[in-house]
Amino acid sequence: MVTDGFTTCLWFDGRAEEAARYYVSIFKNSAIGRIARSTEAGPVPAGAVITVDFVANGQRFVALNGGPKFTFNESVSFQIHCDDQEEVDHYWNALTEGGGEPGACGWLKDRYGVSWQVVPRRLIEMLDDPDREKAARAARAMLSMGRLDIAALEQAYAGE
Repeated sequence: MVTDGFTTCLWFDGRAEEAARYYVSIFKNSAIGRIARSTEAGPVPAGAVITVDFVANGQRFVALNGGPKFTFNESVSFQIHCDDQEEVDHYWNALTEGGGEPGACGWLKDRYGVSWQVVPRRLIEMLDDPDREKAARAARAMLSMGRLDIAALEQAYAGE
């Protein structure tokens, strides 16, 4: 039985090392680990990067140069729970720069096509409120946004 968590494998088309370094630059508690390279016996030129082990925000990943056969889609995304608007803005800006795509309701795709949800912790509290009308106002406000705006969500939640 696995006792030390999971490692998420992300499949890239020749950009595994670049992507790993990008993610490590965005998140605290991050580092590049082992970089495995092809030998003369491999299907790609000797010395080419095959995998890059890395940690981003304390989570283990391996970036794999698997080729163009598979690409990312929204059926899998990573949630980033943020304490304040500064964090929301930091992650939103960092993950959309250089070709990322903003989406609706706090969702975005980064330059590699990986989907992320940048979510204020406060929004989760609002949506869980036993006062369903307050929760509904917050939800309606969220549905009208791309990048989530905590102040605007608070206003809607309060009925202002």
